[in-house]
Amino acid sequence: MTYRNDPYDPKQVALLDQSALDEAVAAAEQAFAAAGDPDELAALRHQHLGDRAPISLARREIGALPPAAKSDAGKRVNEARRAVEATFASRREELERQRAERVLADERVDVTLPFDRRPQGGRHPLNTLMEEISDLFIGMGYEIAEGPEAELEWANFDALNIGPDHPARGLMDTFHLDLPGLVMRTHTSTVQARTMLTRQPPIYVVCPGRVYRTDELDATHSPVFHQVEGLVVDKGITMAHLRGTLEHFARSMFGESAQLRWRPHYFPFTEPSAEFDVWFPEHRGGAQWVEWGGCGLVNPRVLRACGIDPDVYSGFAFGMGIERTLMVQHGVREMRDMVEGDVRFTRAFGVGA
Repeated sequence: MTYRNDPYDPKQVALLDQSALDEAVAAAEQAFAAAGDPDELAALRHQHLGDRAPISLARREIGALPPAAKSDAGKRVNEARRAVEATFASRREELERQRAERVLADERVDVTLPFDRRPQGGRHPLNTLMEEISDLFIGMGYEIAEGPEAELEWANFDALNIGPDHPARGLMDTFHLDLPGLVMRTHTSTVQARTMLTRQPPIYVVCPGRVYRTDELDATHSPVFHQVEGLVVDKGITMAHLRGTLEHFARSMFGESAQLRWRPHYFPFTEPSAEFDVWFPEHRGGAQWVEWGGCGLVNPRVLRACGIDPDVYSGFAFGMGIERTLMVQHGVREMRDMVEGDVRFTRAFGVGA
């Protein structure tokens, strides 16, 4: 008897015979070699290394041997078990490597395939138009100026002669940030103020960029839109220079038959000020006057606030919406079409996906 506490009663001491152990090792090697993947191999493990595997049963028979024979039997059983475990580990490593190679082969990317199987992306027509306007003014000798979209109230209002009680400073028109004194810029005129603060005349800059107003998105309004503004500060600048610049700009955007019409208006940062309309014969809705933007001579108070002597220098400024320009050029009737990301809109301009 074995004098063990478990209910197992050893009856087949023959399992400890070396030939039986060799057969158990050979059977395990043959079974492991036949496994086709790591999962199948794992399912075979309990048959050859589990509690009821031949080698495990042989180990339990050691207790039935005389004390002098136990050491030799234990050594042979342990050697057989280590051989089976080594075979299992080697086969598992081989199968995992084969599976990894199959995955790499199945997921291989053929870089020689045609690159145009999917449509390519493209620039949004608003970006394209801003670049076109920038190139036009660079060709006229202007520079491109940029500024932050989260702007100081001073630069957005005070520097531009917009007083503390002006309605544009209220929540009905302006996005105010949590940080005191900061707003989302309502016009790109803030870049004009920053430019005059950091440069000495002569100044010839154009400022395209994104601006923010508390408007609801509808056919003609958006809380986020784009403007381009121009600023010239030099000696002897007059309204004649402004008119000539805008007429050249209009003809470049809308064709040689485009004309401008000016209407007196009020802007705090220009004096005198005007709004201007463009006559666009090729308009899809028929030839008509279309409101385009505002302009005027830079108010002397603005020049003085930015450190420029208005007795020596004068200047002009103008601004218009990029979206409005695109709508006039191509007869776009809905502002929503420009912001909803529908590729059918951009495809019409030859720049979509």
